[in-house]
Amino acid sequence: MTREAGRQAGPDERAVLLAAGLADLAVSALGTALGTMRGLLRRSDAAELAADAERDLMARGRLALDRYASPPPPHLEILARNSRYARSRAAADDD
Repeated sequence: MTREAGRQAGPDERAVLLAAGLADLAVSALGTALGTMRGLLRRSDAAELAADAERDLMARGRLALDRYASPPPPHLEILARNSRYARSRAAADDD
């Protein structure tokens, strides 16, 4: 699929070109990742690296779950607790 000079690409041609570009990028990234993995497997401290990576991924997963899965704090309830606490402190200070 070649493009003639001076001709605009149609929507179908653009979609094909984008898909081909993404596929080329994915293959390139996969090749680089596999080369990196081969290099890591040859290292003597591969077990330590894997354990570190596992801990990092677990921490990242915990942070992601905390960020997206937990409900936001009930702001009005927090304000009510703070005002009750402030009133009780003020009453204790007056005594």
